[in-house]
Amino acid sequence: MPIEIKELHIKINVDEKATTTTTTQSVDEAKIIRAVSESVEQAVNIQQRKKER
Repeated sequence: MPIEIKELHIKINVDEKATTTTTTQSVDEAKIIRAVSESVEQAVNIQQRKKER
């Protein structure tokens, strides 16, 4: 039985600290960007499948 996702809520908490190192911040930003892009891609795929029906 397929599962239909009607709503997708994404919540991100970002802590901006002046004392963090640049490499750590870059890694964290990369992880956040990757997570957001994957979520958007999944949402687009869901919308395309919905249109096909």
